[in-house]
Amino acid sequence: MSQEIKVKLSQAYRILGYLGLDDHTYTHLSARSEDGNAFYIYPFGLRFEEVTPDILMKVSLTGEVLEGSECQYNRTGYVLHTAIYNVRPDIKSIFHIHTHSTTAVSICEDGLLPISQWALHFFEKIAYHEYNSLLLDFDGTNELINDLGQHYIMFLRNHGAVICGKTIEEAMFFTYHLENACKTQHIALSMGQKLITPTKEVCKQSVNDLLTFESSLGKRDWDAWIRCLVLNNLCDF
Repeated sequence: MSQEIKVKLSQAYRILGYLGLDDHTYTHLSARSEDGNAFYIYPFGLRFEEVTPDILMKVSLTGEVLEGSECQYNRTGYVLHTAIYNVRPDIKSIFHIHTHSTTAVSICEDGLLPISQWALHFFEKIAYHEYNSLLLDFDGTNELINDLGQHYIMFLRNHGAVICGKTIEEAMFFTYHLENACKTQHIALSMGQKLITPTKEVCKQSVNDLLTFESSLGKRDWDAWIRCLVLNNLCDF
């Protein structure tokens, strides 16, 4: 089972690299281990397209490097992922990204607007956390955890986003739709036209329909992404 998790997480890195949703070596994805007491994450300094299952680090929720080298340990990544995993047993995977689009929306006072079907996946399901420099120790995590609450998506103001899932597939699903929602908002606002927003009733119905449309959220899309990796010779493990 641990190998399956590592393979799937490595594939997630490759997919985001293929989509251009990485940020050189500055963002990170993780997946909780089978026993729930640790997580896998890539070594600090790699690009997403370099990730393979055998190079993933395994870090305990108490800070011990179980697999991998201490010198490849990313302190900010460890603090962020550990803080969330320790209080949210329902979360099995965490993606931290800062694309131009997600960062731009994180800067907007009103955050993500319900103006596209992509955005309606997240209607009233988004948390926001104020920027407070790099997250280097656990002193700053209480507010972050409180802001996240029971949500799975949180914008880090002036920074990017944290996207969680009950599975790796679900985290990928949310990431894809969030990125497109943010891109669309950027384009719509730049057009200088009056925006049409669905009624609150329609927004509530839409988010329910979109998140219950399939029994295993993200699985169908995930299978298609894997086929895409294979077709483009981007999955060599």
